[in-house]
Order: sequence, then C-alpha cells, then structure tokens
Amino acid sequence: MIPVQFITHCTDKYTYLDSARMALEGGCRWIQLRMKDHPLDEVEETGRQVQALCKAHDAIFVIDDHVELAQKLHADGVHLGLKDMPVHEARKVLGEEFLIGGTANTFEDILLHWRGGADYIGCGPFRFTETKKNLSPVLGLEGYARILQQMKEAGVDMPVVAIGGITKADIPGLMRTGVQGIALSGTVLRAQDPAGEMRQILETTF
Repeated sequence: MIPVQFITHCTDKYTYLDSARMALEGGCRWIQLRMKDHPLDEVEETGRQVQALCKAHDAIFVIDDHVELAQKLHADGVHLGLKDMPVHEARKVLGEEFLIGGTANTFEDILLHWRGGADYIGCGPFRFTETKKNLSPVLGLEGYARILQQMKEAGVDMPVVAIGGITKADIPGLMRTGVQGIALSGTVLRAQDPAGEMRQILETTF
C-alpha cells in the first residue's frame, strides 16, 4: 500500500486538476479523483486529464464513486462510499484487475467491505473536515487503535488508510496506531507551496 494518497479538491485558488498536479509534483503516487455533485461528463473530462498526469508520474489513478467511468477510462481502481454501489457489486462489474477501496467509519463497515472483496479501506474521519458533507462520527487516535484491534481479533487482514482532516503533525501518531496509509487533501492545498508541502510530508514522515 502506497503510504500517502491524495484526494482531489477544488478551492478558490486551485482546480481539481491543479490539485492533482501539485500532489504529483510533490512526489505523491496515488491520486483519487473526487468530484462530488459534478455532472458525469465533467468528471470524465477532468478524469482523462488527471489520468494522463498520473501515467506521466507512474502514479495510481483511482476514481471516487463512478464504477462505470473507472471501467471506461481503464483507471487503476475505484473508491466507494457507504452510499455508493456496494463493493461486491462493483467487483462483479470490474473483475479482479481493478483496485476497489471502501469508505468505513466502524469495524462493521470494514467487515462488510472485506467480505465484498475490497482491496483497502479508507477509514475516517480522523477529525472534522470541511471537505466532506454529512460527516460520520470522528474517530481520533483511539478510534483507529480500537478498529485495528478488532480487525486483528477477527482475522481481517486488509490495508487501512486514515482520512479526514489530517495534518502533517498528526501523521506520526496515526501511523503508530497501525494504519498502513494516510489520505490528504486540505492540509496540502492550504499550504503556501502545496507541492513543497507534499514533498516535505513524504520526506519527513515516510
């Protein structure tokens, strides 16, 4: 599992494509295109551009929500929220060659995705984040430690990526809980030099 994933986001300063480009320039090698509430044709257009950037940087390209679009573009995978297509259905559509990630807030969510054939879990939120609507209860360090212990006891062996309001200072503590990766968005884009911030995160933490 690549230790740092970047979730695209747009701000007053940056487009979704800008955000992906800066993360890649900073050394990130896993990009998830997340464009909530945008028409599918816009997601596809941006997706093709982000995919080209990912190929140029030898990075993994995952699309949020849109299973059919991931298949159409031959993306590396798809990431599914709790209200999206169930993982087991997406696996039937995509087969084994695509990565499938699932969003989880509880051990029960993880168990559901594991049984459905997910490759990894995006677990969160760590803390409150403004980049996501309808936020699930925050987990904090204790929440991750508890969930990972439940996974160990149940024999559920699957990479867990922490997500949700994570800053550079949070990463060491989170990694000590046993998570295999971190997903970032806002903390990178709020930096004066987003590419430099990503580079510093990778160099100093991993």
